[in-house]
Amino acid sequence: MNGKIVIVDDEPITRMDIHGMLKEANYNVVGEASDGFEAIELCKIHQPDLVIMDVQMPILDGLKASKRIIADRLTGGVILLTAFSDKKTVEKASAIGVLGYIVKPLDEKSFIPTLKVTIARGKEIRKLEHDLSKLSEKMEERKAVEMAKGILMKESGCTEEEAYQILRKLSMDRRCPMKEIATTIVISYE
Repeated sequence: MNGKIVIVDDEPITRMDIHGMLKEANYNVVGEASDGFEAIELCKIHQPDLVIMDVQMPILDGLKASKRIIADRLTGGVILLTAFSDKKTVEKASAIGVLGYIVKPLDEKSFIPTLKVTIARGKEIRKLEHDLSKLSEKMEERKAVEMAKGILMKESGCTEEEAYQILRKLSMDRRCPMKEIATTIVISYE
């Protein structure tokens, strides 16, 4: 399979046509929805690689649903599929972070390659977000360790290396991450 996809359109015939194209191109359609609320629920359950979303739908439109799906990181990406190509709708779509915008009627020749590229971009973005999160965690840990070393140096009159060794030994003896030890020391001296 080339990826998990959720199709969202209030027109059953449109969903059926898209489903057929995707199945033929070896994509796994994990769900179909007729409004934005259903789309959000399906994304929570399936965490698809891509959501293909109509803009104009009853109850919760595609732009609002896409905004929520993207903000909650429930998919790798969203492509809007709509009959509307006005500047305002395109700007709103761009502002909420959709990865693609296709104007109906759908051209199968360009649709499938667009999906492939969009899924790849979505995976890259998720990896970058993951890497950024890891770096942020490491920076927070480093900051806590540096602050704890400073406190130990001031309180005990030890060198920076000795303060680090104290933290390291406490971490090993207590079998917990050095960040926890450092954070505890920082909090207890505030």
